[in-house]
Amino acid sequence: MATVDITADTFEDIINKNDIVIVDFWAEWCGPCKSFAPIYDEVSEQYDDIVFGKIDTEAEQELGAHFQIRSIPTLMIFREQVVLFSQPGMMNATQLKEVIAKVADLDMKEVHAEIAKQEK
Repeated sequence: MATVDITADTFEDIINKNDIVIVDFWAEWCGPCKSFAPIYDEVSEQYDDIVFGKIDTEAEQELGAHFQIRSIPTLMIFREQVVLFSQPGMMNATQLKEVIAKVADLDMKEVHAEIAKQEK
């Protein structure tokens, strides 16, 4: 699946309607972002069941502020509307695929139970 541009208007809908959503926070002026983009695009083509989104932190400052993005690129992975991974910096394709596999293998019933326990 190709990457999709995510905006403040589409963010909630994309997160709510998809099991796994990976978000790359980036900016046009960011050298490491430009280096990471082809890796991210290449890996996105290998997963039909995962949404790979891109959020331009210059155009979508509200989303960047909401998620307290201080460094770009920052990669965030949501599964069932829960942030399971958030890390600034580049990754190579192998590292990205390893993180995706770990997120996909998680028992989300346990994750939701742990969140519910912490909210009490």
